[in-house]
Amino acid sequence: MSPSSPPPLSSAVFICISFLALMISPSAALTCSSQTFTHNQVYSNCLDLPYLSSYLHFSYNSSNTTLSIAFIATPSKSGGWIAWAINPKATGMAGSQSLVGYKNSTTGTVQVHTYDISSYSSIVAKDLSFEVWDKTAESRRDGSLAIFAKIKVPADLAASGKINQVWQVGPSVGTDGRLDKHAFAVSNLQSKGTLDLKSGQSSTSSGGDDRLKKKNIHGILNAVSWGILFPLGAMIARYIRTFESADPAWFYLHAFCQVSAYAIGVAGWGTGLKLGSESSGITYSTHRNIGIALFVLATVQIFALFIRPKKDHKYRFYWNVYHHSFGYAILVLGIFNVFKGINILKPEDKWKTAYMIVIIALGGISLLLEAITWVVVLKRKSRKSTKPCDGYNNGQS
Repeated sequence: MSPSSPPPLSSAVFICISFLALMISPSAALTCSSQTFTHNQVYSNCLDLPYLSSYLHFSYNSSNTTLSIAFIATPSKSGGWIAWAINPKATGMAGSQSLVGYKNSTTGTVQVHTYDISSYSSIVAKDLSFEVWDKTAESRRDGSLAIFAKIKVPADLAASGKINQVWQVGPSVGTDGRLDKHAFAVSNLQSKGTLDLKSGQSSTSSGGDDRLKKKNIHGILNAVSWGILFPLGAMIARYIRTFESADPAWFYLHAFCQVSAYAIGVAGWGTGLKLGSESSGITYSTHRNIGIALFVLATVQIFALFIRPKKDHKYRFYWNVYHHSFGYAILVLGIFNVFKGINILKPEDKWKTAYMIVIIALGGISLLLEAITWVVVLKRKSRKSTKPCDGYNNGQS
């Protein structure tokens, strides 16, 4: 080794540092502090917002209560929209005074418009309740959009030094400027928080977490009741009763499954009503109406336990028609509505996959039992038809 060569340890450290530097990709290091703008705007604060891969740059002049902002986000689909808003009175979307940016489909330029979101059902392009000026927007090379504006912060908010911020991304914009509905995934529902104008910090609300827990409870209760226990109880009644040795155990198992499913389903139905009452303006009509129909059908079905005629009663045939018809209707509507709920809640794919595996397994078991019970029934009929009658001459006259 020559005198000018570095010591072995120094060489190793140098190589390790160089390797790590090469391994860190530019995208992994991307934060708001590395972002630049076409016109070289500079802001005193920037935040990596916790949801929807969004960023907020801002400066606040307390002497004249002026807030300068640059909001960066990527629309959920090409041709979609991004929005950043201040809610003067609440923490959610309803009541927000919003800046919305999207690319004009005709000219290709990015536009900024103001929307007064007085309620979930009323999203109107109009002037905001406070002064806004210097509204511009730009399209960025990575496909994201940036909104720029200066805002006169209302006196009461300026006095507290804090504002409620809401941000969102959507899939498309109608030709009349109507914003198409955004997704209702966890990240969309939790994209809100409090912005401290003085410290430059942001905090997110825990209300979204509480609401998400309620939705998860609602989904789990209904998936277990309408989507698993009711089908299982129907399978017991259809297939297990075929085996004479299972009588009357099959009946008690069937009743236990259906009563348990009904109790759990009513609890899930109640949580759904509670969620609906807390979400004025957000309606899932099909999911809600099917849920109401299931509750009514299941309630009537439960009464079948109390009005069940004996097997030889003249009304037993009509009772069977009513009981089976309602049962199969609950079975089909229940499974269908569970999938509707999964599409609304949008959990991780593994949960939808898990439920599909359960349903496929129940379906496969049903097909197998269907074949087995038909064989049992046909053999039983065959034995009865070939059995000699009692009497003289081996049953012959």
